[in-house]
Amino acid sequence: MHLPSNGIRIHVAQQGEGDLALVFLHYYGGSSRTWRLVTGQLADRYRTIATDHRGWGESQAPEGGYGIGDLADDAQGIIESLGLKRFVLVGHSMGGKAAQLLASRRPEGLAGVVLVAPSPPSPMQLSDEQRAGMAGAYTSRESVGWVLDNVLTASRLSDELREQVIEDSLRGAPQAKWAWPNVAMRDDIAAQVAAIHVPVLVLSGDRDQVDPTQTLRAELLPRIPGARLEVLPGIGHLSQLEAPGLLARAIDHFVAGLPTPSRSATAPSAVLVK
Repeated sequence: MHLPSNGIRIHVAQQGEGDLALVFLHYYGGSSRTWRLVTGQLADRYRTIATDHRGWGESQAPEGGYGIGDLADDAQGIIESLGLKRFVLVGHSMGGKAAQLLASRRPEGLAGVVLVAPSPPSPMQLSDEQRAGMAGAYTSRESVGWVLDNVLTASRLSDELREQVIEDSLRGAPQAKWAWPNVAMRDDIAAQVAAIHVPVLVLSGDRDQVDPTQTLRAELLPRIPGARLEVLPGIGHLSQLEAPGLLARAIDHFVAGLPTPSRSATAPSAVLVK
């Protein structure tokens, strides 16, 4: 279904029921479909809500407004439109950066945050050539396939999943493809994320070439109070597709351990798990 949010129409895929909702935000090049193997394993226990960012999937693609604040505003509008009373943000890569900014605003009902291979809150330092390469990475089946096999994953996906990734990446609006490396990736939200006051789990594949574990240790963990890191062995950047069962179990375990509304919602002390 499509819902109005922040002046545009956002596509939303929902499954399951429950008092607690999991809100999934996808990566640069993906869509709500990126999460389907994970949400399918969680929908018997939680209400799952996966959105298409503006310019991706079936969402509207305005000419402008692709900063990280715009993506956070879109997600916040969906949460408000659905009237969610208690929810967990689950953001991947670009969606992880949007989730961090949204969580820093302390929206009512936020119970926790899961950051899957998230882009760090500090600006990514890339050359103009590298930014141009990223903006042009999703222009043909061949270019998407190369990035998928050589950058995004640590093991080859099935033919069905490869086709899904290729379709989603090619479908993105040109302005959305350009804006992530040139605008949103450069947005600095390092100061804002210190305001996050709920438990935060960070999941990182130990073979991730996009947002490596060492980058998250240096640029993200020190900035988010109480954030806990769990490293996934043998996994690249697309854990939702490479190891959806492992990712679903990690999310389920984290959510099951969250404070209930009647208990103190203070964040746990920092722990590193390898």
